[in-house]
Amino acid sequence: MPALRPITDADHDLVLALNEANVTMLAPLDPDRLRDLEKLADRLDVVELEGGVAGFVITFGPGAAYDSENYRWFAERHGDRFYYLDRIVLGDRFRRRGLGSFVYDAVERLAAPYGRLALEVNLRPRNDASLAFHDSRGFTEVGRLGDGEKLVSLMEKRL
Repeated sequence: MPALRPITDADHDLVLALNEANVTMLAPLDPDRLRDLEKLADRLDVVELEGGVAGFVITFGPGAAYDSENYRWFAERHGDRFYYLDRIVLGDRFRRRGLGSFVYDAVERLAAPYGRLALEVNLRPRNDASLAFHDSRGFTEVGRLGDGEKLVSLMEKRL
């Protein structure tokens, strides 16, 4: 049975490795940035399964001093009426096992009091699997941000 628990110092190396393995679809993460995000995030949890760490998830509530352009876009439009999913990463061997749905169910429960869950998905480079997953969960595009190299679909789901 999967579980979410707060990150510990012992998890840092694995979280950094998971992020690096998927960095083309995420923002880079180094030890200092990870510690900063721990302080700013509402939740920075690891996904436990079978006695090990299968992945991690980072979320922010409204009013965070988070410097993400994508987070700021939602903050400018929604004030305190959104909850932001910054990133979710699952290790390759843990994909296609229902863990994404498990994590999203938990995050949507956290987001419900705010009225919407907001996030972004890459359009350039294109993340078709993530786009399909979010479409199946009822997310809709509400904007786009980016340039010639990186473009994201800003998405939200009303709760």
